[in-house]
Amino acid sequence: MQKLISIDLKGDFGFFRKPDINSTVNLSYNMLHKPGLLGILGAIIGLEGYQKKGIMPAYYDALESLKIGIEPLLHEKGNYQKTVIKYTNTVGYANNGSTYLTEEATLIKPAYRVYILLDDEESNQSHLYKNLKDGNAEFLPYFGKNEFSVWWDKESFNQYDDYEEVDKPLDDIKIKTLFLKQDIIKENKAAPVFDLESLINDETPYMYFERLPIGFDTTLFQYEMGDFVLTSFRLKKSIGISNLYHLNQEQYYVQLL
Repeated sequence: MQKLISIDLKGDFGFFRKPDINSTVNLSYNMLHKPGLLGILGAIIGLEGYQKKGIMPAYYDALESLKIGIEPLLHEKGNYQKTVIKYTNTVGYANNGSTYLTEEATLIKPAYRVYILLDDEESNQSHLYKNLKDGNAEFLPYFGKNEFSVWWDKESFNQYDDYEEVDKPLDDIKIKTLFLKQDIIKENKAAPVFDLESLINDETPYMYFERLPIGFDTTLFQYEMGDFVLTSFRLKKSIGISNLYHLNQEQYYVQLL
């Protein structure tokens, strides 16, 4: 039986390393992404991470099929405050005997509400449901680096018993999670997408865009990428967005990928 749940993940710091960096500062994605979240969920149920080059970690093989949505919390129009942390590494085996200096643009107090569609008849997913509900973890989860631990309060666990997958909304919609931009562009090249009139009384309307990992290419062993949007605008009901779910009691939509 499928169950749609959510929890609120929080951390003092976070660093989701971007593969495209310059020679001085290592950059972080602003948003938690699905491959990163799968690592967190794998740690919560005790699945191993990377063990050998060229082999996908156990958590990814076990949890890749999960449908997941991510809603940032406590952000400023989609952005988190950042600080640049400088590291000095003088360990010989790490830098050929010289001093290695690096800087990382680190997120401050990132927080995300993650929506997960689980099948409680599958053993790993049933284990995950129980641990999330009870506030337990087998391994310490973290936001990108093992010194940036993650926690969630049991009180943030929420189960949505009244939801439905929606192909064609009847009204203009509000999507709480990040969603794929190419969905609305592909289907609406000439038509207006955002309902600008819906925010006449909104003091802080915004649209936030970020290109984020959505999965792994297991042949090239690199991220598969997607262009995501987060917005306070309502979207026209004529748009066609895949994997859209309506939470009937809460009266909003999430995209689960």
